[in-house]
Amino acid sequence: MELKVQTQGGCASSGCGSSADRLAHLPEAIRAKVNNHPCFSEDAHHHYARMHVAVAPACNIQCHYCNRKYDCANESRPGVVSELLMPDQAVKKVLAVAAAIPQMTVLGIAGPGDPLANPERTLETFRQLAEKAPDIRLCVSTNGLALPDLVDELCQYNIEHVTITINCVDPDVGAKIYPWIFWNNRRIKGRKAAEILIQRQQEGLEKLVARGVLVKVNSVLIPGVNDAHLQEVSRVVKAKGAFLHNVMPLIAEPEHGTFYGLMGQRSPTSAELTALQDACAGDMAMMRHCRQCRADAVGMLGEDRGQEFTLDKIEHLEIDYAAAMQKRAEVQAEIEARRAAQHQPTKAAFVSLASIERVRPQPKPAEPRPVLMAVATTGGGVIDQHFGHARAFRVYAASVQDVRFIGTRQVDLYCTGSDTCGEAETRLEQTIRALDGCEAVLCARIGYEPWGKLEAAGITPNGEHALEPIEEAVAAVYREWLDAGRLESITAEPERLSA
Repeated sequence: MELKVQTQGGCASSGCGSSADRLAHLPEAIRAKVNNHPCFSEDAHHHYARMHVAVAPACNIQCHYCNRKYDCANESRPGVVSELLMPDQAVKKVLAVAAAIPQMTVLGIAGPGDPLANPERTLETFRQLAEKAPDIRLCVSTNGLALPDLVDELCQYNIEHVTITINCVDPDVGAKIYPWIFWNNRRIKGRKAAEILIQRQQEGLEKLVARGVLVKVNSVLIPGVNDAHLQEVSRVVKAKGAFLHNVMPLIAEPEHGTFYGLMGQRSPTSAELTALQDACAGDMAMMRHCRQCRADAVGMLGEDRGQEFTLDKIEHLEIDYAAAMQKRAEVQAEIEARRAAQHQPTKAAFVSLASIERVRPQPKPAEPRPVLMAVATTGGGVIDQHFGHARAFRVYAASVQDVRFIGTRQVDLYCTGSDTCGEAETRLEQTIRALDGCEAVLCARIGYEPWGKLEAAGITPNGEHALEPIEEAVAAVYREWLDAGRLESITAEPERLSA
């Protein structure tokens, strides 16, 4: 028997969200569906773009964390849109975006209400797109209440990916999250409402999995409400066939006008979110790169180009989509070639277990502690973003063994121009709180003022690795700190040899 030991570093698959290795248990056909889907694959979101169209204004449930806002360009969170669209308008916008952004692979309908509470508008949009843009993957996000009755229609239009928001599998927990649902032409409240919603969500999940549809489950982490319950949610949805679980932090600022926000319900800390994601992980792939996008988001995850494609700007466009499809195919083939080159298998050495002397296990020598580092990046796996331009930071754990992606910390823009200078200090303080636990920030550039504030908070700014691959740069900083004696040691427990 031989033990395979990897001898070359890089990003450990176990730490990279839904990496290819973590999806190895899936059939090849399903892995192919995920390959270029930025919302389902952590690796793909560095290379591919997505868009949402807001055709679904109505919702059939009320959540304490939700406040749908129309005609709002200043907030980036679910339920917010600048323009509500009719199906014909949505299709025109999709064709325009797909022609202008050849990296765009996915079209989703996610609101601002619930797409399946607006079945005519949602299904008509999908019907036209399946015909006019056959190279675009189609997705839908839903609370699941109406899902079981519409699975056949969704499959008719080749919907390959569905996201269901499941915050609980216990009606007593659900009663604290959902004040009411609208079901069978009547409003139902309290525990009964939660019980019906949970049953419909589970039924819809089972039907989708039986039809071969890839299902991601979203859960909102609400401290004191469902934080101790989400591990059970993860266990249940995995058993029923969901392949990816996305645990997101509650957004509860009072200015958003949600019930939780107005009642003082706090959001989870970054450390609480990471700990819960780790606890839910097990064999279940966890999504850690979610940006909690607007219902009309356009572009790469973490950016919003929606204002480039408003109705007045695309109304008179003449789009040659056949030519656009050809261009898209060429661009995406180049992307796949680059990805293949970046993910060449590493060489391995083989050690015979018979050659290992079996002696009483001894304590391992002390080793340096791991370090969390935050990275500002626009995608593509390199450090290429100014600190003040980041809407999110990717967090990596560096150790003597490897560099692992841990998750994403969302922040408000620190640098937004002279007209908001008075808000900059508050935003910087919020960013520093969001980076709690991180000991370094790697970015392309950083200003003098945030540099000093970060250092005062115990976070070391670093702009020396601009345009370098993220994992290599994080590893280089860790080695520098190690050589400088900055990393006190920890003592590892002795490992046991097993036959």
